[in-house]
Amino acid sequence: MAVRDILKMGDARLLRVAEAVREFDTPELHALVADLLDTMRAADGAGLAAPQIGVNLQVVIFGFELNQRYPDAPPVPLTLLINPVITPLGEATEAGWEGCLSVPGLRGNVPRFSRIRYQGLDVQGQ
Repeated sequence: MAVRDILKMGDARLLRVAEAVREFDTPELHALVADLLDTMRAADGAGLAAPQIGVNLQVVIFGFELNQRYPDAPPVPLTLLINPVITPLGEATEAGWEGCLSVPGLRGNVPRFSRIRYQGLDVQGQ
């Protein structure tokens, strides 16, 4: 649909707590998902959340077959999560270098849980 501007670190909109999606299978939600995908691909990103394009909703998309920003990473299936819930599966963590499209040019060594379960809905609310 459209490549949108990605908000950068320092923009107050990135500090808001995103709201849950309450209406599903709407033209607006379909357009948002298409814009997230177009914007993520145009920026050669591995993932993008709606707040990063100024939409204060709990919608995230991630995945890639090959990504120049992460040349050693294995492919990740394209995944859409609406109203995501992330549950750690244990206490173990591991650190890895990560970037963020809202923080261009910088990377950080970020600790993450080694195993998680993620759940979310699709555009139909399933």
